[in-house]
Amino acid sequence: MNKMNNIEVIINNKRYTLRGYESEEYLQKVASYINNKHQEFKKQDFYKLLDTEMKGILMQINLVDDYFKIRSNVKEIEDENESKSTEIFELKHELISVQTKLEAAKKEIEVLKKELNDSQKKIIRLETEQTRLERKREEG
Repeated sequence: MNKMNNIEVIINNKRYTLRGYESEEYLQKVASYINNKHQEFKKQDFYKLLDTEMKGILMQINLVDDYFKIRSNVKEIEDENESKSTEIFELKHELISVQTKLEAAKKEIEVLKKELNDSQKKIIRLETEQTRLERKREEG
């Protein structure tokens, strides 16, 4: 089991101790994200007019909004990844099919080359025999 980490962070100008099994770097990153959200809000004039409870609610809404947007992006990426995986599978299947056809075509070419060679030999043999018969006729 991982060890429990304690780390002091500053969020919205207040010191907090975060405790968790995540790394100190991760916990610092979480605190930094929340701190950046506070800084974004502080730049908005309306934020100064809100009471503490509304500021907290606004922060929660924005964090959940960020979460849902990221989750939606992850879902889109996963769907795209699945689609590409399916396409890759289909392409691999097509490649194997084409390779099989290529091998069959190569074998057929070899058979046809042998037939051509045999036919050429037969033609030469027949031409030779024809020439011999023609000479015999001329002689006899």
